[in-house]
Amino acid sequence: EKLVKQIFKSTYVMISNRDPSRRNEEVFMSDFFSNWDYPPQVFMDFFDTFYDTRFPALNCYCRLIPGVPDMMAGLFNKGIKIVIATNPVYPCKAIYYRLKWAGISQFPYALVTSYEKMHFCKPHIEYYEEIVNRIGVNPTDCLMVGNDVGEDMIAGQIGMKTFLVEDMLIDKGVDLKPDWRGSIKDLFKFTEQI
Repeated sequence: EKLVKQIFKSTYVMISNRDPSRRNEEVFMSDFFSNWDYPPQVFMDFFDTFYDTRFPALNCYCRLIPGVPDMMAGLFNKGIKIVIATNPVYPCKAIYYRLKWAGISQFPYALVTSYEKMHFCKPHIEYYEEIVNRIGVNPTDCLMVGNDVGEDMIAGQIGMKTFLVEDMLIDKGVDLKPDWRGSIKDLFKFTEQI
């Protein structure tokens, strides 16, 4: 119970961080380790074992959405740079598993955000600024697709176009308007026009 509470607390500290000199992983680990008398390696081994052996079993709570792998292949065939802009509160290996479960792990992404790579989390605008700086693009040339009004549509504030996927919509009442919205099937049609 103490471990779970500390993980949530340290995750909150990481999400709240706005220090551009510290990667998310550093922020999380610094807060996490400061509350234990055990050597950090004990927990590092625990986390590694968890992500190698227990995390993969969570795929039973995920489902492959038919059409998504084909949509991604079509976008890559057009030469479009694609970023997996998931909230970087997990290590690379966890995000890789999530991509595998979605049937889209095989593509050459310009960037897959993770806590080892990023300095900010959603919903901070700096997260999106860091992405465009890392891949060398202008935000006005980008499209952010997501299902969370508050965490994904905020990308519009730096000039990105936004598409809100209403399947499994997360709307906590944040007043952000997407440029486009619709179902995942609407997104498939939309991306055919890109």
